[in-house]
Amino acid sequence: MAIMQKVKAISAKDARLHEVIYANVDMDSAGETFAIGAGKIVVCTRRSPFKETENEDSAGVFSLGESDCALVIADGMGGMPCGAQASRMVIETLHESFSKANASEFGYREHMLNGIDEANNRIISLGVGAGSTVAAVEIFNNTLRPYHVGDSMILVVGQRGKIKLQTISHSPVGYAVESGYLDENEALHHDDRHEISNYVGFQEMRIEIGPAIDLARYDTVLVASDGLFDNLQLNEIVEIIRKNPLNKVSLQLATLCDKRMRHEDPGYPSKPDDLSFVLFRRGR
Repeated sequence: MAIMQKVKAISAKDARLHEVIYANVDMDSAGETFAIGAGKIVVCTRRSPFKETENEDSAGVFSLGESDCALVIADGMGGMPCGAQASRMVIETLHESFSKANASEFGYREHMLNGIDEANNRIISLGVGAGSTVAAVEIFNNTLRPYHVGDSMILVVGQRGKIKLQTISHSPVGYAVESGYLDENEALHHDDRHEISNYVGFQEMRIEIGPAIDLARYDTVLVASDGLFDNLQLNEIVEIIRKNPLNKVSLQLATLCDKRMRHEDPGYPSKPDDLSFVLFRRGR
């Protein structure tokens, strides 16, 4: 197991968060928990149960002030070379960008966009055809703004289970769901679900910036690789979030994903893959 840390902050549960990077990590189901001024964060990243190679997902959590933070998941693209390196480069490059961050009236948008754009250039410069997705949020003055490239996703759920935000995967299947040609459950079983049309390391990469959302007390933010959304139905994820404290949400999501990956169950999705997610719940 390897953990890359810019600032040591993960040795104790509920540690005060600074800046933490995870790359090539295989955690247990409980993940790691941190406190931040506006709430609590849990990170979980795990290797696919049937893989002997490294976890190709990476994660980053960056404190940007007393209550501001950025949460990032990058999923190195399987079937392409250097997936783990590509996802790590995304997180490290964003760390570099945020290390120079000063909030403007627009929050940290400039630093987020510059970091993703620079990561794209660096991955292309490897010259091996590597790629990674990225899903990221900045939380600034209790307002969230999402950014994503590829099929890692962002979900915001209210205290009573209302979905306030769900990003659309940059893929033919994702667009078919958005346009109403496929429903969520049909998409989970579609043969072309994992063909994506946009990724970091692509000359024509585009960054999708979502709308700013005011976070209410007890709203929950989920940023995750497709290892989560390929093995759980949306209603299952929402119910787990709605009913449980954040630590238990992490444990239940990871445990159920592992079960689905290991044992096919008729009527439910099952796709072994690396699994990574970051949860944030506003506490005040």
